[in-house]
Amino acid sequence: MRKKLIHIVLIVLGIGAGYSFLPIFWSLIHFSNPWITNPLTNMIIGMVIFTIISFLIADILDQFIQKIEKLLLRQKTENLLSEVVAIILALILGFLVTTPLTRAHSIFVNTFLPIVLLLIFGYLGFVVGRSRTREFRGLFKRKKENSKGTILERKAGQNFYHYKLLDTNILIDGRIYDLAKTGFLEGTLVVPNFVLYELQYIADSGDSIKRVRGRRGLDILNKLREEKIVPIEMYDGDFDDIQEVDSKLIKLAKLIDAEIVTNDYNLNKVSEFQNVRVLNINQLAKSLKPRVIPGEKLRVTIIKNGTERQQGVAYLDDGTMIVVEDGKYFMNKTVDVEVTSALQTDAGRMIFAKLAHSSREIKEKN
Repeated sequence: MRKKLIHIVLIVLGIGAGYSFLPIFWSLIHFSNPWITNPLTNMIIGMVIFTIISFLIADILDQFIQKIEKLLLRQKTENLLSEVVAIILALILGFLVTTPLTRAHSIFVNTFLPIVLLLIFGYLGFVVGRSRTREFRGLFKRKKENSKGTILERKAGQNFYHYKLLDTNILIDGRIYDLAKTGFLEGTLVVPNFVLYELQYIADSGDSIKRVRGRRGLDILNKLREEKIVPIEMYDGDFDDIQEVDSKLIKLAKLIDAEIVTNDYNLNKVSEFQNVRVLNINQLAKSLKPRVIPGEKLRVTIIKNGTERQQGVAYLDDGTMIVVEDGKYFMNKTVDVEVTSALQTDAGRMIFAKLAHSSREIKEKN
């Protein structure tokens, strides 16, 4: 259907071009045969020429129009409205600027220069409209009434970020669902399309492990949308000039003034370097782990040997590793230990302890 429309448009243009420009061409070459230079023949010649051209370039134009359609369909309505309004205003301004030029006697000044200026103004309007979508949307926000009068809806403060961007890792991790259910996350969760595409790519992977992880991420996303625990939106835009998904997330966070929710250590560091706020689930989990102090008594089960001397290794319920001196002699036994020190790192927490048994009991064990 699109190709037929392209053919029809080009044929109509050919009829108009033949009627308008062929008489000028005949006069330039001093050709005056009345059977050929009449308006009907001119229109037929123009139609034939443009029909041939349409068959040569129809596929190229069809692909070009298809790309434009996909680009427009990915845009949000508010983005399109902002861009269209800005382009119209820019063209009106350009028309006012170029109107005096049309009165000039030079064909370059009265014809080509106005066209070039209108194209430049239209492009500038598109760029401004695309970069000012949020401000444009703010003009139409409804006002809220309170007991003191009318106020505009705005941020609660500098530490409040309405949008939280979710990356691929946090959806695969799954803990974002449990965190959202607790009510500690405020604002709106935003899932960009490029994150969704990466998640779909992982879910379609030939590697069974990756496939399971990708499908888990899609399931978590669907649960968040279906249960409506927190507001969740999709971002349809993309950054074609950027290849890495992490870089796109940082760019989008700057664009919409958002925080990034992740458990990726590297993304966390890069975002902080670029002054983008990050909510790291791993840091949150580390902060919420129970604290132990030297001298505290614990009851644990030694499950494997340590790396040095007669050490044994046990684990708390939350996965924290406990290195027990002389624990090697109590393998697969539940024993009482006393905490001697604790080491906290970004990778996790290690607790060092000694047996609450006497050395005599250890000798008896041997």
